[in-house]
Amino acid sequence: MKAVLCSSFTGPGDLRLGEIDEPRPAGDEILIDVHAASVSFMDQLLVSGLYQMRPQTPFVPGTEASGVVVAVGDNVTTFVPGDRVACSSWTGGYAERMTAKESKSVLLPDGVAFEAAATVLHNYGTAYYALVERARAQRRETMFVTGAAGGVGLAAVDLGRHLGLRVIAGVGSDDKAALVRSYGASEVVNYCSEDLRDRIKSITSGHGIDVGFDNVGGEIFQQMARSMKWGGRLMPIGFTSGEIPQIAMNLLLLKNYSIIGVFVGAWAEKFSAEAARMNDMLMQLLADGKIRPHIDRVLPLEEATEAMRAVANRSVQGRIVLKIR
Repeated sequence: MKAVLCSSFTGPGDLRLGEIDEPRPAGDEILIDVHAASVSFMDQLLVSGLYQMRPQTPFVPGTEASGVVVAVGDNVTTFVPGDRVACSSWTGGYAERMTAKESKSVLLPDGVAFEAAATVLHNYGTAYYALVERARAQRRETMFVTGAAGGVGLAAVDLGRHLGLRVIAGVGSDDKAALVRSYGASEVVNYCSEDLRDRIKSITSGHGIDVGFDNVGGEIFQQMARSMKWGGRLMPIGFTSGEIPQIAMNLLLLKNYSIIGVFVGAWAEKFSAEAARMNDMLMQLLADGKIRPHIDRVLPLEEATEAMRAVANRSVQGRIVLKIR
């Protein structure tokens, strides 16, 4: 079968399209005819050797996909061949067929397109786990999201609006402002051209932010740590800047706020039943039109390298999707 292969951790430029043997599902797995796969920043980190785990090479990148079940493992009870599904996995999505854990797969409601379904579990799963499970965000609280036009950031904006939060979106260029506003951001801050602390202070009338959702890290996180409200929750989601921040702990002490880690992949491994319920709920929200994943563009599998380069260059708004069937 056709698949994109990563043979060394040297970045998107060394990915190659080739032929590999079809995978076989283990007892707790399903085999999927892949119709669409999303391209994430995590995928780019994995092939560049910059993620906290390194798959054995060669491997097929792709952490999220959708398609049709063609076979199931002996222990699978939730799915049967012919089911339309979305799934998440550490690897395997950029191929004509992939295997996925039963616990990390979800049935697609009628009317949900494969392309949209392939962008939900990672983006909206991260946002939901962060906002609902970790931050316990409440209606009318103020949230500041960095990297707000990216896949996870835009999902946080969209879900924050759905949850009744006041959303402030942080972006790195003015051309992303219109998109985040259309998804529910009441205010937009360009932290590459504006003083972040001054803008947050002005927008919140000096009170600061209740919930910080940071995808960037580095200096941006440092500024957010100085912009929190009493009792707030600051969440490191990722470090797209490449810099893991360190902060003075007296900042937390003075305002009694918390820094809360968010790693939805590890949570889903440890609490698979809870994660499966979340995935079902997110797909129903998608089917009901209550969340709206944004697809920047749809490309053929052969253009996976170009898609990853666009993600690495931060020129993508929402997600790029690879259409495989």
